[in-house]
Amino acid sequence: MAELAPVIKDLALILVVAGIVTLIFKKLKQPLVLGYIVAGFLVSPQMPYTMSVIDNASVHMWADIGVMFLLFTLGLDFSFKKIVKMGIAPVIAACTIIFSMMIAGITAGQVFGWGEMNCLFLGGMLAMSSTTIIYKAFDDMGLRQQRFAGLVMSVLILEDILAIVMMVMLSAIAGGNNSGGEQMLQSILSIAFFLILWFIVGIFLVPWFLRSVRKLMNEETLLIVTLGLCCLMAVLSTRVGFSSAFGAFVMGSILAETVEADKIIRLVEPVKNLFGAIFFVSVGMLVEPRVLVEYALPIVLITLTILIGQAVFGSFGYLLSGQPLKTAMKCGFSMAQIGEFAFIIASLGLSLGVISDFLYPVVVAVSVITTFLTPYMIRFSTPCYNLLERKLPHRWVTLLNQITLSRHSSGMSESNWRKLLIQMTRITVVYSILSVATIVLMFTFFLPFVRSFFPSYEMHWYANAICGVLTVLLISPFLRALVMKKNHSEEFKTLWREGRFNQLMLLFTILVRIVIACSFVFYIANYLSRFSNALLISIAIAAVLLMISSRRLKKNSIKLERLFVLNLHSRDIVAQVQGRKRPLYEGRLLDRDVHMADFDIPMNTRWMGLTLRELSLGSKFGVHVSSILRANHRLNIPDGDYLIFPGDKIQVIGTDDQLQAFGKAVREEVIGEDLELEKREMKLKQLLITSKSPFVGKTLEQSGIRSTYSCMVVGIEEGKENLSPVKPTRKFQEGDVIWIVGEQHSLDAILRL
Repeated sequence: MAELAPVIKDLALILVVAGIVTLIFKKLKQPLVLGYIVAGFLVSPQMPYTMSVIDNASVHMWADIGVMFLLFTLGLDFSFKKIVKMGIAPVIAACTIIFSMMIAGITAGQVFGWGEMNCLFLGGMLAMSSTTIIYKAFDDMGLRQQRFAGLVMSVLILEDILAIVMMVMLSAIAGGNNSGGEQMLQSILSIAFFLILWFIVGIFLVPWFLRSVRKLMNEETLLIVTLGLCCLMAVLSTRVGFSSAFGAFVMGSILAETVEADKIIRLVEPVKNLFGAIFFVSVGMLVEPRVLVEYALPIVLITLTILIGQAVFGSFGYLLSGQPLKTAMKCGFSMAQIGEFAFIIASLGLSLGVISDFLYPVVVAVSVITTFLTPYMIRFSTPCYNLLERKLPHRWVTLLNQITLSRHSSGMSESNWRKLLIQMTRITVVYSILSVATIVLMFTFFLPFVRSFFPSYEMHWYANAICGVLTVLLISPFLRALVMKKNHSEEFKTLWREGRFNQLMLLFTILVRIVIACSFVFYIANYLSRFSNALLISIAIAAVLLMISSRRLKKNSIKLERLFVLNLHSRDIVAQVQGRKRPLYEGRLLDRDVHMADFDIPMNTRWMGLTLRELSLGSKFGVHVSSILRANHRLNIPDGDYLIFPGDKIQVIGTDDQLQAFGKAVREEVIGEDLELEKREMKLKQLLITSKSPFVGKTLEQSGIRSTYSCMVVGIEEGKENLSPVKPTRKFQEGDVIWIVGEQHSLDAILRL
């Protein structure tokens, strides 16, 4: 037989060891991520008492794929609309925490005398809390439905997004000659440009493509197409100087806005779990006991930096975002750990060759310690608040709570000028980016292609003219929208009626946008021709005026915008149709102690088949069931006669304590697993009715074969080719031969009679 390739042997070793270790960690109720890290250490060359991985290069290649799929699934859970709806509060908290913890990490590295890049990457690792670990801790402690947990998850989503941006910036800084402000600004602008461009183009093309082939899609083809799009965007991302993980995240965020998003998440989950496990195993393979002993002091100090830093800066960040002191401390203490993004950033630093080898195992050790301490930090927040409340002057605590509560209650509307300028700025930026991208593509690919048909240099003028006209035509819908959008909005009309000064300022905004549009046409004409500047300016102004006056162009521009809006909101539209969208009044509840939470009824629940009246949830827990989601249908305000079925998702209104007690009952009031499942095999046996049988002279119902012995009579032999059915009124007689089905112990009980 042919010898197995080393990569197959390594995969078998990794998965077997990871499976055994994660089962142990599952039994110990510890995060599986730690189990994967331990498994990686066991199969690494640093562990001489066990088998080791042979081909490390292949494992690291799989780990890179794992990072890509991890960030792809993160993008699937992300939505730009959700970020916008969050408001400014989570942004303030996330930015405060990331900036403060990054400074703390850089300072810690400088204290140890580590190099500039080591300090910079260490700051990035310490700035990101672990979404996976915190979510698991909330779930295990029954806190997921509490209001502060929702606030933490909102900030973690933003942290994940900012982590992607940080990775791109760190890559740019590591690859540049300096890490000054100019390099940083260039990296930020580059990220913003490509992120907006890819998102807009992706929302135009990807939902349209999936909608066009929906009839041809089954789960298998959808999975292949989805992973293909992920890898395609990863390749494009690397071509323009970003990481493959960044491109995978962008494609995930685009697919998150499609109708198929929920199905894609379910299909991609096993792939992500497999390669993600290999990534975390590869993390464990880099742990060296010698390094851990040598750097024991930095490990302890970095751990304390995270615990104390997140407790202080995290709480401060949530205070700035508008939360009362007690809630802010519960949120800040919950984030005192690092996890998957710390490993990803460390892997990035190693792959770029800009950080020292010792930093990786140090960060892994810190992550393991802080992960174990996470539940204790969450529990410690309330006693710490009580201590502060006793020690601080009462007026300080009162002032903090009054300030934050007043922020929440203040609902002043934005001025018309502010709304209009924000909308105009957004439109100008978006359509300018689309125009720039179109021009770059035309000049890079189409112009050389057209010039190939005109070999002589003198004939290039014709190629330039063709390319220039087509480029202007392609960007004309963008330029018209840039100039004309929001000129007939309610804010514009209101401001126009308020006075002559406003009219002059509004005309100035239109003039500025006309100048920007003319600049694009001027650049195209100047790049492709040798005309004088005066003539080029005249051509640009004439072209823009033609665009503004064109009714056909207006119609096409509106059509494109409506298609984009339809694609962007298609998932929400389907959710509304299927009754899965949360009610509008939920946002008002969140400003009070009472709020709403979703609960999934387990498939093995003891509540199955019971009505809401029989369950008496209001009297037991003090909660109110506002809706039941069943089979894509929403049952709003159910009365006491509604039945609960396994798999229902119910929306419940109550306080934190009430929802916590209710969630505990949902999880615990279930039918336990059958530990003797192997004994449930059904068997078929023949039974002869003798004179001593207790069944003689009794009907099927009177015999108790079903009710007493849990068996079933399937037929009786009457000399025919097939068994005859037993009529309920027929009495068993001596000599009857019947066939019965049941479990082995039930059959044995009957046969012993």
